[in-house]
Amino acid sequence: MSRLALVTGATSGIGREFAERFAADGYDLIVVGRRRERLTAFASDHPEVTVRTVAADLSTEDGIDAVASLCAGEPLDVLVNNAGVAHYMPLADLPADRARELVNVKVLAPTLLMRAAVGGMRRRGGGTIINVAGMIAFSGPAGASQMPRRAVYAGALAHLVAMTQTLAAEVEDSGVRVHVVCPGVVATEFHTVQGMDLGAVPRMSAADVVTGALRGLELGETVSAPGVENYQLLEDVFAADLAAFAGQSTALATRYRAN
Repeated sequence: MSRLALVTGATSGIGREFAERFAADGYDLIVVGRRRERLTAFASDHPEVTVRTVAADLSTEDGIDAVASLCAGEPLDVLVNNAGVAHYMPLADLPADRARELVNVKVLAPTLLMRAAVGGMRRRGGGTIINVAGMIAFSGPAGASQMPRRAVYAGALAHLVAMTQTLAAEVEDSGVRVHVVCPGVVATEFHTVQGMDLGAVPRMSAADVVTGALRGLELGETVSAPGVENYQLLEDVFAADLAAFAGQSTALATRYRAN
């Protein structure tokens, strides 16, 4: 039986690269994106596998529900939550409709797609979920000199990291793997469609991001960071998280007590 992968945001950049890799490995595909003509072109370019195209806008309730239905009803071997928007700007300047779009695409859609897919994967005894976040997920402590400000975007990616880690623990020993890849700046259309010119900024290729994610899975990493040479840095972050979590008590900390 053919293996089946569903990839969101599959019409360009990291999503297209994931779809290309899985097609090369013989997976049948469900490719999801907003641009129907690009989805059709991808299917035409890959006659060696079965490619189903789904034009859906994951910033909308209807789009999320349609793709979640596929995740629940199809025997997925792989789900890649890659679709994204940036909307880099300070929270006070971010229009409400753009904030809603960003949260829907990077928080609500991945959450509901994972929820829809993971039950079937557990029943079948295997499957892989890959979320695409970014190193901005770890940028929260940065000071005011770090620009551009992007509170909603950073928070959305941090959600993906924490949810991936927690879900990976929930499905431990079930045969299901859950992984999040956190690249830095990547050479895709992602920033140009936001009107940002990063031509002079060093950027990683989408191919290297996908290679890092797939190799990270092989290494047993729940969080991969393709641009971080010293993985111990991330291990230290995770250890500090757990140390802070374990350091709580029911007593009010001394520093908060009145003198």
